[in-house]
Amino acid sequence: MSEKISIESIDEQLFKVKIVEPDDSKIASFTHYIHNHQNGVSDYYSEDALEHVKDILGKEYPNEIITNVLAEEALQYLIFDLNKSIPFPAPEKPIFKFIDLFAGIGGFRLALQNLGGKCIFTSEWDKYSKKTYEANFGEIPFGDITKAKTKSYIPDNFDVLCAGFPCQAFSIAGRRGGFEDTRGTLFFDVAEIIKKKQPKAIFLENVKGLRNHDKGKTLATILNVLREDLNYYVPEPQILNAKEFGVPQNRERIFIVGFRKDLGIEDFQYPEPTDKSATLEDILEKNEVSVKYYLSTTYLETLKKHRARHESKGNGFGYEIIPNDGTANAVVCGGMGRERNLLYDDRLTNFKPVTKISGKVNREGIRKMTPREWARLQGFPDTFKIIVSDAQAYKQFGNSVAVPAIQATAQKIIEKLSRK
Repeated sequence: MSEKISIESIDEQLFKVKIVEPDDSKIASFTHYIHNHQNGVSDYYSEDALEHVKDILGKEYPNEIITNVLAEEALQYLIFDLNKSIPFPAPEKPIFKFIDLFAGIGGFRLALQNLGGKCIFTSEWDKYSKKTYEANFGEIPFGDITKAKTKSYIPDNFDVLCAGFPCQAFSIAGRRGGFEDTRGTLFFDVAEIIKKKQPKAIFLENVKGLRNHDKGKTLATILNVLREDLNYYVPEPQILNAKEFGVPQNRERIFIVGFRKDLGIEDFQYPEPTDKSATLEDILEKNEVSVKYYLSTTYLETLKKHRARHESKGNGFGYEIIPNDGTANAVVCGGMGRERNLLYDDRLTNFKPVTKISGKVNREGIRKMTPREWARLQGFPDTFKIIVSDAQAYKQFGNSVAVPAIQATAQKIIEKLSRK
């Protein structure tokens, strides 16, 4: 060990990640090591974690030889500091382990941690989502899960595989629609991981349209692969609506649950609605919001003309203002996700624009919801950190899962596993 470098003198701020690159496995390994140093899973991440520490120390102390011994001591020292300020830490005594694929900003993780779960691997390719994930869970997801290198970091012996994978069509014309027919799709990568790691349970989430996608062939292929090729008991998937689980958002998503057949689980009941009482009023900001969320007169007039054109053709397409005692439409990516969820708010006192707009700020009190309001619609607590731009935040929450619906379903899964 160098006599010029003492462990106590190492500034932990050196290891705070400023920029996250999608394929930086060393940084991901470092944070995964930090979070799994007590459960043996750290062995999967130790080599790259050590290299990351050596890289950082080498830049800070260019004239010193950074040995493995020094790097290992520094790594152990850092464990006890970097875990202190995590907004959503893992439970101290977890009762099951899970992995989080296509993690987004951590909706699955939040739900399963609330039930006593420990996340031991996560992947997400979007660098802005990774920043939000790291800010809230202290861990940086690995990148592209389609790459063999990323899959190589996945530990063995976890209980639940979670994945909100994107929907893609399969080329199954004239074939049985099995495992090989899903190649080139993201579901294939999920299936490949299930095949190799054999988790006790799987929990997949997708858009409602998956049920009828490609005339039902896509879902049929998925179920055939899970049931026949991978040998999992998979009850009929069910569409759940977030508005029935305590958040005022009309968001329907299809959930697919499965259990490894050797566990002997032969029945599963999806959760019944837990709370239908929430209204928009429950998630609105309590104080006056910035003028930047209020529509300009020009933009509002454009929306009105746009809706009028569609109404004249018999279409119901266009902007929508949600009453305070109503239920929001599904929050989704793109402008229409916001335009379909406008509201009246007459509390604005400063009508001077803070951004470049065409026209003046409207005096009807019509505004977009804030990113925080979208977070609440998805069931994220107010302590969840929003550290990205508004545009990215809308995208992230629009892409996320509704945490309460995920948690209610996951609870049923864990109850089944605990009995076995």
